[in-house]
Amino acid sequence: MKERITTDRHFNGMAEKFEHALYNHSRGRLRLALLTRAIEASIPLTGQPLVDVGAGLGQMAHWAAEKGHPVTLLEPAEEMLAAARARLAGHDVRFYQRDLQGLCDVAPGPWSLMFCHAVLEWLIDPEAAVHRLAEKLAPGGWLSLMVFNEDALRFSNVVKGNLQKVLDDQLAGFGKRKRLTPISPLRHDEVVRWLNEAGLEVRAVTGIRVFHDYLRERDPDEATLERLFELEHRYCRQEPYWRLGRYLHYSVYRPS
Repeated sequence: MKERITTDRHFNGMAEKFEHALYNHSRGRLRLALLTRAIEASIPLTGQPLVDVGAGLGQMAHWAAEKGHPVTLLEPAEEMLAAARARLAGHDVRFYQRDLQGLCDVAPGPWSLMFCHAVLEWLIDPEAAVHRLAEKLAPGGWLSLMVFNEDALRFSNVVKGNLQKVLDDQLAGFGKRKRLTPISPLRHDEVVRWLNEAGLEVRAVTGIRVFHDYLRERDPDEATLERLFELEHRYCRQEPYWRLGRYLHYSVYRPS
């Protein structure tokens, strides 16, 4: 039986793994490219102040800062935060070594634009986190939320031949060592329900990497990646493909 996980997962000592094992490879590059395009297509960006919660190495904060957004960045892992500081040197950014639970202490808002990408799946209580984000989102404000998709995790395990693991519904990770299987992979219906219960509206849903992670070739060449990106963009909001995105991105609005 899987042992009970009792604490959120922070990525202390893992900045190098993220930088080299993820973002230097096609899956990380595609994730960033597809995520930025999804945001631009569905969220009005007017240079409004932004808080990026669980910002990791700072790639998305850097993208927003380059567009003229004043950025407040929260990241609990010291090494990750140091890498984000280096990446964002010279930009209008405030840095805090805090997790989502510390948002009220250092950046209470309310905020007209919030980023929370690949954070909820590493928390033991992601539902409470949704409500915490909603409390800090200003009326008329937007939340860019991306979560790890449980349905994609199930499908990829079948493709890999891990049939008993899927039959036993033992998909979540243990949150130990340097493994990157989330402790709380999320289902689309529960995410939408939590957002609606918090008074928020989902205006768009985008699948991030709906094809890439099921390819036989783990690191496609540049020509293949170019065609793959075109396919990803074409089908990322079409049924049934978006539902198998490794991540699901939600463009979320608080009615004024």
